[in-house]
Formats: sequence, structure tokens, C-alpha cells
Amino acid sequence: MSQPPEVCSGAREMSLLRSLRLCLVARAGTCPVGPLQLQSSQPRHTFHTGPRLASSASSKELLLKLRRKTGYSFVNCKKALEACSGDLKQAESWLHKQAQKEGWSRAAKLHGRKTKEGLIGLLQEGNTTVLVEVNCETDFVSRNIKFQQLVQQVALGTLLHCQNLKDQLSTYSKGFLNSSELSELPAGPETEGSLKDQLALAIGKLGENMTLKRAAWVKVPAGFYVGSYVHGAMHSPSPHNLVLGKYGALVICETSEQRANLEDLGRRLGQHVVGMAPLSVGSLDDEPGGEAETKMLSQPYLLDPSITLGQYVQPQGVSVVDFVRFECGEGEEAAEAE
Repeated sequence: MSQPPEVCSGAREMSLLRSLRLCLVARAGTCPVGPLQLQSSQPRHTFHTGPRLASSASSKELLLKLRRKTGYSFVNCKKALEACSGDLKQAESWLHKQAQKEGWSRAAKLHGRKTKEGLIGLLQEGNTTVLVEVNCETDFVSRNIKFQQLVQQVALGTLLHCQNLKDQLSTYSKGFLNSSELSELPAGPETEGSLKDQLALAIGKLGENMTLKRAAWVKVPAGFYVGSYVHGAMHSPSPHNLVLGKYGALVICETSEQRANLEDLGRRLGQHVVGMAPLSVGSLDDEPGGEAETKMLSQPYLLDPSITLGQYVQPQGVSVVDFVRFECGEGEEAAEAE
């Protein structure tokens, strides 16, 4: 018997409703169908920022502190902190060791390249004065603050070496250090290693060959004075009284009394030594001209050629007894020609 149309229609509606209900149940459960996603009644897990944020801020602070203290890149500072579990002191030591390895490697590759440029450094403290020469390949690098810091370290190392010499001064003492002797000096009380380690670090940072060429030191007792002059002088941005330039001179004078104008007199004598390049002091009795032209006291005075330097000095109440003159890159041309 056939069903009335109304009954058939109601049955179909009931069947569709039942199918829709099953579909909704399925989507709300573990078997989602299609793009519709019903939210679960379970609470969501939120991201907890408290301790992690504090840790992140602390790490950033350490990173900035290490970067400011060492000057190395953020990437290398981050590596150091990770390698040393966030220990700042160990990270700093780790950085220096890695930089030193890299510096020695680069120094070996650059060895032999000519170093005609550089700076002369002059440092005076108490009765001790030092003059040092550090060379590099280009004038551009010689103006770099990192290179100037290297010259400062060399001057300080030489000064400490000189001050540690136990000698009883009755007259002045003068000494020289060649490249290999200079390289072996301790870098200083606040710096690890020797000056050659600092040289390797500088080569690694600046990418040029460099050499610690030479140093001279003078110590004087009472009754002596060291005049000094640096040509093209620029003061190093450091707490030490370091003067940098391309030429430097020390003039050792003996004086019976402390005079007010000694500093100015010493500077003028230093200017003469730099400009006239004498080979010896000579004496007041030397006649000008001929071989005497290389003797300091018989040379025409640089600032007044109408008189000799001896004639300028004699009324000043001082006696010139010795001098040291450094010219940056001196000897390189001769060596190259040979």
C-alpha cells in the first residue's frame, strides 16, 4: 500500500535532520569534515611570558655588556656566551682566545707584506721617556683607533720594562729594543699575554700586516732633562699621556738648575733633531760646514739658520749630551733597494 504524500515528505525531513545531526556530532568530535572547525570546550594553553621574558632580557643585557667591553661583533659575543653558559668573564676570555687564533692565522698569511706606514708613539712618566715605532701597510689603518691602541700598548709595555730595571742612576741611561725583543715584552698588568699576542689580535681585526719595529727608552736622575717633540702630533684618546705622529725625537740635556722654560727649550731642540737629522751631538768647538754638518751643535739652527744650534743653546744654561730620533718607515726604502 502506498504512503500518502504528506507522510513521505515528513519521513524525508526526519531523515535529513538525522543526517545533519550526525554530521554536526562528527565535526565536533575527533573527525572534522571540511573547513568548518568547532572550538573545543577545553581551555586553551596560553604562552607564559614571565620567566622567559626575564631570561631573554638578562641575556640581551649580557650580550650588550660583552659587546661594549670587547668590541667584537654581536654574533661572536652571542657564540661566546652560549659556549660559556652565560658566564661573562669566561666569554670574554673565550673571545680573546678565538680572536688570537684567527689573528695568528691571518698574521701567517700576511707575513712578508711591506709595512712602510705606521706611527711613532711618545710616552713620558716621571723620569722615564719612551719612543716606539709600530708599522702597518697603509696610512688609512694607521689612523684607525684599534691600531693607535696597539701603539699605546707597545709604549706602555716598554715603559713598564724600563721602570722595572733596577739601576742606580748617577747619570742618564738609554736603551733600545729591536723587533724581537719588543715582541716578547709583557703587554701590561691589565692585559694577558705578550705584545706579540696583542699584535696578532690587531692583525686579525684590521686585516693588514703589522710589525713592532723598535723602541727606545731614556731614564734620567736629578740634574738632567729630556726634551721631546713629535711631528704631526695627535694625542691618543686614552688616559695616558701618549703622543702619536710620524717623526719623534728625544733630546737629553744636563742642567745645573731647574729652569722655567725647559719644556719649551726641549721642544725646540726636538724640532731641530727631527728637521735636521743629525748623526751625533758634536761639541761647541766644531766649526760649521763639511763633516760637521752631521753634528748637532755645529748645524745651522733650524728656527734661525743665522746661528748654529750650539750658539742657541749656550746662553740657555743647558748642555746637550745625547738624542734619539725616529722616523716612521725609516730604512724600508734602503732595504727595498738592496
